[in-house]
Amino acid sequence: MDSLIAAAARALAAGDPLGALQRVALREDPPALALRGTAMAQLGEYPRARELLRRAGKGFGPHEALARARCVVAEAEVALAQRELGGSPRALMAAAKALAARGDRPNAWRAQLIAARWPLLMGRLDEAAAQLEPLNGQALPPPLAALAHLTAAELALRSLRTGPARQALARATQAAERAGVPALRAEVNEARAALDRPAARRVGGGGEQVLRLQDVEALLASRALVVDACRRGLSAGAAWQSLASRPVLFALAFALAQAWPGDVDRQALIARAFRTKHPDETHRARLRVEIGRLRAMAAGVADITATPRGFRLVPRDERPVIVLAPPIEGEQAALQALLSDGAAWSTSALALALGASQRTVQRALAELQDQGRVRAIGQARARRWLAPPLTGFTTILLLPASLPLD
Repeated sequence: MDSLIAAAARALAAGDPLGALQRVALREDPPALALRGTAMAQLGEYPRARELLRRAGKGFGPHEALARARCVVAEAEVALAQRELGGSPRALMAAAKALAARGDRPNAWRAQLIAARWPLLMGRLDEAAAQLEPLNGQALPPPLAALAHLTAAELALRSLRTGPARQALARATQAAERAGVPALRAEVNEARAALDRPAARRVGGGGEQVLRLQDVEALLASRALVVDACRRGLSAGAAWQSLASRPVLFALAFALAQAWPGDVDRQALIARAFRTKHPDETHRARLRVEIGRLRAMAAGVADITATPRGFRLVPRDERPVIVLAPPIEGEQAALQALLSDGAAWSTSALALALGASQRTVQRALAELQDQGRVRAIGQARARRWLAPPLTGFTTILLLPASLPLD
């Protein structure tokens, strides 16, 4: 390794991409291309970074497997930053094994960390935890340690375990201070601030109460019957019944919970669930069918009884009923939560993360764009979507699979 390549590598490790480019910007040999690609990635120029890394990977010879594996890891990190979530992790894990076998443990650990952050973005918490587990107890370099603890903290937050999240964030803070990278310190500080920001609203009784994540955790651990509009389901202690894929049933449950201990008349339920102001007999018949389905799904925690004018929610064991609402209104709250991370998302990546069809996501994005809440960059397949950060509260409860891990 010549002196300029070594100096550029040290600059990148210290978080100084411009210093690295000053040393190798005019060079076209594979090691310089790889460093230039990494520097461009740190500057946020992802398409250019990917092009340089691919050229570098192709330029290394058959006996330079270590260098090629490093390029694979760097490309995977760029893909993650670009929110390209549809690829297979096979090549990344093969590169991790090659790096570990040749003694490059820091880059092997980096590959493992990327493999954990990938499913985390899509809400596959069990898979992310399994990928992160091999890093536990390893003597990671400070920048990697900070990112690993940040990932562990997000896993804990999405599973509503605020105690372990605080511990992971404390370790991340220490590692970020040792790393001395300003951007990393800022990311850790932002994650810590999320713990003290409003995460949801408790509505009912003529008013509402702002709740932090630890308040929501305590609420869900209580014996109350919680109708959770953040994650679309019913919670009663350890019991959880998801209604995320049943929007009509959730609309009925939400309306009944808001009126508890009173009842809701049939016309109001039809208007809420079926979005019509002029019901006929077919709507009334459908309401009876949907109420029967909701009654069956909620049988373990509550009953739904008929009254002269409509229906009433009756929780089991005299549990109180609590309505948990998201910090922002609107059906596109989860979509806004994903976009508020500052990254540029493709429609396909958003659909993967939300578990929805691309057409559904496209319609939601068009509505948000008309309201000026998102903007598009690029054209056709290169189009990406951005949104300003949602300040003043945390969006943890709106992210995919924000549920307790088994």
